[in-house]
Amino acid sequence: MGSIKNMRAKAGGLLLLLLAAAAQATDASRILLVRNDVSALSRRLANFYQQWHNLKPDQVCGVSVTEQETVSWSVFETQIAAPIRDCLARSRRVESTSYVVLTQGTPIRIQAAAKSDGASVDSELTLLYGQMRGSRHERAGWIANPFYRQKDQSFGHPRFPIYLVTRLAGYSFEDARTAVERCRGARNRGKVVLDLKADNDEEGNSWLRDAAIFLPADRVVLDVTARVLSGLSDVIGYASWGSNDPARKSRKSGLRWLPGAIATEFVSTNARTFRNPPYSWTLGDWKNPGSFFAGSPQSMMLDSVWEGASGVSGHVDEPYLTASTRPDVLFPAYLNGRNLAESYYLALPALSWQTIVVGDPLCRLE
Repeated sequence: MGSIKNMRAKAGGLLLLLLAAAAQATDASRILLVRNDVSALSRRLANFYQQWHNLKPDQVCGVSVTEQETVSWSVFETQIAAPIRDCLARSRRVESTSYVVLTQGTPIRIQAAAKSDGASVDSELTLLYGQMRGSRHERAGWIANPFYRQKDQSFGHPRFPIYLVTRLAGYSFEDARTAVERCRGARNRGKVVLDLKADNDEEGNSWLRDAAIFLPADRVVLDVTARVLSGLSDVIGYASWGSNDPARKSRKSGLRWLPGAIATEFVSTNARTFRNPPYSWTLGDWKNPGSFFAGSPQSMMLDSVWEGASGVSGHVDEPYLTASTRPDVLFPAYLNGRNLAESYYLALPALSWQTIVVGDPLCRLE
């Protein structure tokens, strides 16, 4: 009798795995992978990812643009956006594409030509679908994300006239590849760690508290003290103030991440560069320029990938708290079965702005 039950359990488990694999294969057909042919790292990552998800040749779009992290609006339009538009039109995938996946070695930032008209390359590319359907927007400021908080809606065109843009990135090819590979072992288990900044009434703390309310109580570690949480195991999600918490002194979180774990921090410049700081560098002080790396003393978003996370969001420049990723939307969506891309974009109020999302868009907790 016991052996029959075991056989049934194994068969049921195998069926779930097969169904999950079939769903991911279907999702993979909705990807456009962007490769910067100028960058050896970008080409290598694109080759890996194309094989990982068995993407067809017309799902890979080559651009030729500088490897410098910051470009002008002219370079963005002519050497990044225009070639991607051509790829989508030529392959007749404008409608069927949901996810645009960039690779490290592609610029991350569009230089502001006037006040508030800078943006991350990734966030600006979300609008490409609407532009190909005739919509226009002002460069200055952000625009409202039509998918924000639409938790009961399936993502698709034309209802949501945007692309969900993520990026494969890490301090090395191995970091970026491993972040993707870890998703294959992602299971819906572990804790979401929410670390408030003590004695603070900013909205971010309210969002962290709300996230704890919206998640199962046994899946949450919520800290409201002045200490910084560290050394925790089985972490599937993490949100905090990062280096904006005065108690945070080390760039390392000290967390032990589960496969498929995702993170976000309320930090203005944690995606200011994807270059690897010196090993000896740690968080600094705005009053001490000698403590800066790449023009800032703040946390680095790719440290999370380096430590073991599969996905993370950050900002190339000041987003203002209002436009930051909302943890009270992000983690419930992810734990309830949304993939990485949909979870982050459900939680992002603003597009054409400063955010970058790193990770395989199809990463999902099974």
